Amino acid sequence: MGKIKKKYTEGASRTYITRNRAIKRLQVSLADFRRLSILKGIYPVEPRSRKKANRGSAKATTFYYSKDIQALLSEPLIAKFREHKVFLRKLQHALGKDDLTRAKTLDANRPQYSLDHLVIERYPTFVDALRDLDDALCMITLFSTMPVVRRVNKDAVDECKRLAAEFMHYVVHTHSLRKTFLSIKGIYYQADIQGQSVTWIVPYQFSQNMPRNVDFKVMATFLQFYRTLLGFVNYRLFTVSNLAYPPTIDRTLEDSAAGLGSLKIEASRIEDLVQPPAQEKAESAQNGEATAEMKQRLSTLDKKIEAIVAAPEYESVDSGNANNDDEGDADGEQQQQQGSILFGKQVFFLSREVPRYSLEFVVRAFGGRLGWDRSSGGGSPYTENDTAITIQIADRPVQGHQFLNRVYVQPQWVYDCVNARRLLDFDAYLVGQPLPPHLSPFVEYADGDYVPEAAARLALAAGFEGEVTALRPEDRDKINSESEDEHGDADNVEGESADEDEVESGDSDQESDDDDDEDAGDSGRAEKEYQRQLVAERSGVSYTEYQHQKSETKKAAKSATSNSALQKKNGARKRSKAEIEEEERQRIAISMLSKKKRKIVNRANAEAYKRAKDINTLTERRVQQTVGAKKKTQK
Repeated sequence: MGKIKKKYTEGASRTYITRNRAIKRLQVSLADFRRLSILKGIYPVEPRSRKKANRGSAKATTFYYSKDIQALLSEPLIAKFREHKVFLRKLQHALGKDDLTRAKTLDANRPQYSLDHLVIERYPTFVDALRDLDDALCMITLFSTMPVVRRVNKDAVDECKRLAAEFMHYVVHTHSLRKTFLSIKGIYYQADIQGQSVTWIVPYQFSQNMPRNVDFKVMATFLQFYRTLLGFVNYRLFTVSNLAYPPTIDRTLEDSAAGLGSLKIEASRIEDLVQPPAQEKAESAQNGEATAEMKQRLSTLDKKIEAIVAAPEYESVDSGNANNDDEGDADGEQQQQQGSILFGKQVFFLSREVPRYSLEFVVRAFGGRLGWDRSSGGGSPYTENDTAITIQIADRPVQGHQFLNRVYVQPQWVYDCVNARRLLDFDAYLVGQPLPPHLSPFVEYADGDYVPEAAARLALAAGFEGEVTALRPEDRDKINSESEDEHGDADNVEGESADEDEVESGDSDQESDDDDDEDAGDSGRAEKEYQRQLVAERSGVSYTEYQHQKSETKKAAKSATSNSALQKKNGARKRSKAEIEEEERQRIAISMLSKKKRKIVNRANAEAYKRAKDINTLTERRVQQTVGAKKKTQK
């Protein structure tokens, strides 16, 4: 007879452990267990069967992996937490006895612990740390704007300000900022650091009311680890870029609210890089001749580099072939460099009412130079009367004095230029003008999605060279017809949604045709034709197909009645025999599925139908608004 197995020695009850049993095994308090879990990156899990994992009990509780709790038994932080508890007990006893001398001695010898080993343990490589940097930056930038109250430590706030400023200085120095977006919650930024996309949000600098329903103890534990992590990351980034870390802080500029200008970024000296370690100084002191020779070589290094740069280049046949092979990579790198110094030829001046803390970071990250009003802070390299200023960012409809040698635009122009990767036209962003929609660059449109008109316009303008907004309607028609003729053989890949868009464009054609009969001006007809071509181009229709569909739609619109708009949409395009057979084959295949899988397919089809219906509603509403706006302007 085999040995009888005991209950709950294997399976789910062995794999998982409840929080209460974990606390008893570690012999720590609940608060210390929470701190350990956060610092070590151990989070609760959900077993498949809570009853089996909880040894037959259906009571609601929190589960962890048993292996994670077993690993915590050898964590040195547990001993540090116990030492801190002993210290607090002794300090409280000394204060109770009014022994201030002993209390000061205990406070001076307060036990300290470091989280450096946790950073190395959780992130074996630097790339892993960059991938997990989003939450750290969001938390640090949040605490850097918080007021110092009883629940928020002043030292933590000051360190968060320093770490955030150092990271932003690195982004400015390397021109690695890629996207930005103004939202209700704050300002989103995205930077490309060593091939990894890092996205974080910075809150607006308004006066904040500290909420009472937030557990700041838990947030302080996260912040403690994130401060250590970002310190490691900043040191590595500055070191790889050959920059001195930590950067020098100019106290005079910092006291005058100079912002990013209070930190001085200095390159590491070559002597510091080649300096031997401390334990080898005794041996290097004996080799005085070798050290003198090294210094002599370093002193002549600049002259040798200048001679190499000034030397003529002789290209061979092999090098020419290699250059031809690398033309694509060189063009891509050149475009990226041009995008990173988008404002390299511009000099900005920030008025006192605009958010300087954000505009200064964005403009400098793209190679621009800027100054600001002295009421916003000191250390401005430009004054408002400087003739070198080309663009002034203002957010007031009325300016007291305007200079004729510069352009006055609103702050949104800077952010839209960054997202579009080119300098946009000033007309839509002039002071006092209604601003265009500020679209999020983090949204990627898939096939069949509703694309806003502003996004479609930017995508269309990105396909041409030069400023599309400066073209006349007649010139736009010529360019659109030429581009459509080049891609005349392109197939329509959007299916039924494209057909519905074509019918909607036909409806707008019918309404705008009546307007064309009343309008005798050539410019009005050209502008209407340009709007129709935009809708057709968005749906993937070539120019020849567009002309053919336009004539067919006119004939169908004349013969149809006013209450059959839905029938026109469904019957505008006759289905072929192959499409009917394919639809029937799919219907039979769905009917042969099991009941569970059939529900999943039907649910997916219903969601797709609802999504297409919403897209068509938005498109139709946009067309109606465009036509109504044109009628008002004509009247």
